[in-house]
Amino acid sequence: MTAFTKGLMLQGFANTAFILLFSITGTIVIGSMAAYAIDRFEFRFKKTTVALFLLATLVPGVTTQVATFQVVHSLGLYNTRWAAIALFMGTDIVSIYIFIQFMRGIPKELDEAATLDGANHFTIYRRIILPLLKPAIATVVIIKGIGVYNEFYTPFLYMPARNLGVISTSLFRFRGPFSSQWEVIAAGVIIVIIPTLVIFLFLQRYIYNGFTSGATK
Repeated sequence: MTAFTKGLMLQGFANTAFILLFSITGTIVIGSMAAYAIDRFEFRFKKTTVALFLLATLVPGVTTQVATFQVVHSLGLYNTRWAAIALFMGTDIVSIYIFIQFMRGIPKELDEAATLDGANHFTIYRRIILPLLKPAIATVVIIKGIGVYNEFYTPFLYMPARNLGVISTSLFRFRGPFSSQWEVIAAGVIIVIIPTLVIFLFLQRYIYNGFTSGATK
């Protein structure tokens, strides 16, 4: 009970769920659209664009925090849940790669048939590509969801208000400069692990099937 009353764990779960919902939805939409454009369209500097995605993953996030903080503050998102959502919504190369690998297994003849029926690119993406990406979407949801669920640094830096705490920052409240309430922290850690463990055990086959299918397509 101490973890829920003094640590505001219930509020932390609510904030985490809110951030997860919008972050994962944005990741799926942006990632699948980017993968659709990369896989289906031919354009100048296509290989360069993919290389830049890979290069961006090599840049340590800490080196860009000053500029990122200034952008977030100038947009008026600091100390709101939308700051974390905007940062998490940036799709990583792993999500794009998973979508691309699955999309390569979808015959382009489906696109051509839909085009002959008068469908535009957005209609093809929404009615043909996206429904066939369900295994990839499940894989991205699990991987991205666990990452956002366990994230500490971003909420701690951009959401310092007490009522905006997530589950990771809620646990941090029980650690002080002179002493720490380890028994409460241990109880809180168990509370945090249980939802992740249950979801993983329920959806683990999607992770393995997603990586296996993506690697062989």
